[in-house]
Amino acid sequence: MRITPSSYYNNIYGENNKLNKQLFDVNKQIASGLKIQYAHEDPTVFSDTLRLDDEVTTLTQIKSSAQSAYKFSTQTDTTIGEIIKTVESMKVKLINAANDVHSDASIQAIAKELRGLENHLMTLANTSVGGQYLFSGTATSVKPVADDGSYQGNDQNLKAFIGSGLKQKYNISGSQLFYGSENTINRTISANVAQKSLTDLYPDIMKDTIMPRSDAKDTYITTTSTIRDLMGDTDTDSTNDAGRNAYFYLQGTRTDGTSFKSKITMATTDTMDDLMHKIALAYDPNQLSPTANQVNVTLNANGQIEIADKLAGSSKLDFHMVGAIDFDATNAGDAADISDAALYGATLGEIDNLQGGSTDYLTAAITTPGLYIKEFTKSGFTTPTGTPNTIEGINYDRTNFAQNGAKLSSNIAQILKSDNAFATASTKLIDVASGGTLVGKTLNLQGKNVDGFPYDIQINLAAASSVSGTVNGVAITPFNIYNADTSRTVASADTMTYKQLMDVVNMAVSGSLPTANNATQYDAAIASSNALASTKLDSSGKMVFEDKVNPSTQATLAFYDATSNDYTTTSGSSLTFNANSALTTRDPKTDFFAQIDQMIRSVEEGKKRSDGSDATDPRNFGIQNGIKMMDDILDHVSRVQTEAGSYSQVLQSSSDRSSLLITNTKSLQSDVIDTDIAESQLKLQQLSLNYQALLSNISKVSKLSLVNYL
Repeated sequence: MRITPSSYYNNIYGENNKLNKQLFDVNKQIASGLKIQYAHEDPTVFSDTLRLDDEVTTLTQIKSSAQSAYKFSTQTDTTIGEIIKTVESMKVKLINAANDVHSDASIQAIAKELRGLENHLMTLANTSVGGQYLFSGTATSVKPVADDGSYQGNDQNLKAFIGSGLKQKYNISGSQLFYGSENTINRTISANVAQKSLTDLYPDIMKDTIMPRSDAKDTYITTTSTIRDLMGDTDTDSTNDAGRNAYFYLQGTRTDGTSFKSKITMATTDTMDDLMHKIALAYDPNQLSPTANQVNVTLNANGQIEIADKLAGSSKLDFHMVGAIDFDATNAGDAADISDAALYGATLGEIDNLQGGSTDYLTAAITTPGLYIKEFTKSGFTTPTGTPNTIEGINYDRTNFAQNGAKLSSNIAQILKSDNAFATASTKLIDVASGGTLVGKTLNLQGKNVDGFPYDIQINLAAASSVSGTVNGVAITPFNIYNADTSRTVASADTMTYKQLMDVVNMAVSGSLPTANNATQYDAAIASSNALASTKLDSSGKMVFEDKVNPSTQATLAFYDATSNDYTTTSGSSLTFNANSALTTRDPKTDFFAQIDQMIRSVEEGKKRSDGSDATDPRNFGIQNGIKMMDDILDHVSRVQTEAGSYSQVLQSSSDRSSLLITNTKSLQSDVIDTDIAESQLKLQQLSLNYQALLSNISKVSKLSLVNYL
């Protein structure tokens, strides 16, 4: 084959360019440390590199998110730990205050120390990190706890991104910490009027006439005490009272949320244990064949009835009772029996029939024999006009809300029957109310509006609910309660929400009622009332009215079922808002700062146990109950701290795992894209030798000539 000069030079040029390019590529790889610079150089390597770059970026984000959340979570854990230490210190001081060795000055010194610790708790509750409050939920710019102890944050969760489609909660909201629920706690309630043995207090009347009154003993009722010991007698003979019964009128709420009324008849020879058994039977929803298995009924050291729910995690249990016995042997009937037709024909079955009695034993039994009333709960509440309140312990829920400045506050939380959660504005009334329907029920709304005018309003719950009544003695224009739908339909009782109910309350108490029965006037009245006042459910499910104009409102508010006074039915109030009910001494739900405040007030008042006879603070549960409640608070906060600690562990693990994965991914990425310098150097040497050999061959071939062969 003939090799032409052109072919020769083309081959030389091609080989030269090829080796130059290889040398250039190897030098570029050595200089940059990368196998390729552009996608076209190796699409597979480029694609793998992009994928691994994305993984490194994602893992870096996960690590950053986890580390940031970890700092927040660990600070939360630390702060809750400080709260626990402070509460433990408060418990020690409460136990110290419960001892009888202290003088008044010493007790007040302990109370001041407790107030100081309370302020420290408030500071811890409002801890912030980097401008973010720890316990405000997702509202991290909002101070979680106000000066009055109310919660201002939300119950939402902060979440950190820890993987594809994976998020980890890392905060503890104030709602969970300060208002959380413990499903292992059994609600316990207690009467607050101490019950003493009248037999021991009045031995000259009850035991032997020759015994001086100075031999009286201050002893409390026990389970073996008789009804005669509790209710008294007119003479020393305990065997001549066969025709005299004592009646106990019980009203409350069962574990399942149903309310009830019950009249219990007891002989004077029966024991307190017998009475407590009948009380326990009344708490069984199945009244056709009741058992005493729903609650535990006991007496505490002060003779006060305590009822504990056997179902843990329920906060619905409630109790109110009043006792009566008639010492007037000349009566045509039995005044203690409110269903006695001979005495109460016109008011048969009304609990107010007992208001004519006396709570003073000597007066009712000896001085002027007549109706003796035994109170078990007292709260210091006033009552609306028309509701007798001579004997406070007779009234259950026909009571005025408590006033504090511009606010009127109720004391009964609205709790869902289904899951024990607090009701909110959007909750349907039927989800809280006793019974299967509210149709046919009437709620009475009474008091004075913000202008000082009396109102008497009836909320008629029906398929088409309506409102009627009077203001300042003049009938209002009756109006319907409207839904907010497009067609503005009238609200049915069983679909009505608390927001709709509170709109009516706000209109009535603010003095802004509709002037005509149509949706337009209804909306205008709501808007007008909202400018003057607000009515809402607070964070603990209790209704609160607030006057926006007057710093100390002249308004009053009582809100109750129209049948509350009627014992001809065994059904209790359909809804209860404010009641002279038993005190809560244990509950699954926590109201942190309110409970702490009550404990400190019990020390300030030197109150060892609850005492309804104390007009200053009759509903305070006392130091002894405060110590038990403190144990529950500690258990709750400790559990929450454990939860916060678990978040920190998960976040730390996520951060560590991300760091490891980042290292592994970068190592893999290095294998894909990075140049092996040793290999490249060897290749460079080989290519350099090849290139030199090529140049040498070219030089030799270029020197060849026919002249050399002449």
